[in-house]
Amino acid sequence: MYEAQFEGKIAVVTGGGSGIGAATVRELARRGAEVVYAVDVSAEGAEKVASGVEGARALQLDVSDSAAVADAFAGIVAEHGRLDVVVHAAGVDDPISKAWMLEAAEQGEPVDVTSRLTDEMWRRVMSVNLDGTFHVLRESVRAMKGRGGGAIVTVGSSSAFDTLIGYPHYSASKAAVHAVSQSVAKEVLPFGIRVNTVAPGPVDTGMAARTPARVRAAMEAGPARGYASPEELADTILYLASPGAANLVGAVVLSNGGRFTV
Repeated sequence: MYEAQFEGKIAVVTGGGSGIGAATVRELARRGAEVVYAVDVSAEGAEKVASGVEGARALQLDVSDSAAVADAFAGIVAEHGRLDVVVHAAGVDDPISKAWMLEAAEQGEPVDVTSRLTDEMWRRVMSVNLDGTFHVLRESVRAMKGRGGGAIVTVGSSSAFDTLIGYPHYSASKAAVHAVSQSVAKEVLPFGIRVNTVAPGPVDTGMAARTPARVRAAMEAGPARGYASPEELADTILYLASPGAANLVGAVVLSNGGRFTV
């Protein structure tokens, strides 16, 4: 049944060169998508994923560059005449802040990140996580409106609800991803476009590998499941993008293994 879910669809997956995005590229192709664009800031990462997936194409793109995003989406529509599915999984964390968190844990001191955050550190996270989400949403709507609609899934974070000590910029950026996605969802529904969001907890990706061991151990403590796999997140994402989720609009779906509910 799943193998035909996206038969003939044209799809874009940002952050498609690794982690959740790469797993989503592979699963879209397995479920019948005609073309899947593996979009990533790393050309090498995008090429590596696309080369192993039938029907996948690599596309290097920095989602924080609004003009580049506009050109990329316009090019896809010019070639195929439509765009059916967009999964926006591109995002960044802040390894410097993670290092400061580790340093505090090792020294037995309180975490002190906010007082040391620079404007550049703040803007880097916001420009990719929030600005990038807006750029992708805007171009997705432009591509889908008047062409039969489509499905858009953004990737937020459970940290927007259960905010992380030492991660104010990341938590703020992901809370904003939820808000902008929900606002757009209500606006574009009359055009046949559905927008939903998945809010993962810890996921075993390259980004997670940079998490200090003590922080990671704390995330895995308790009765909740530990780190999810990228494939598990891809499955949730593609449910939201599928016809089976037709009644879900503006949803923020927690996928955190029971760490908390809202």
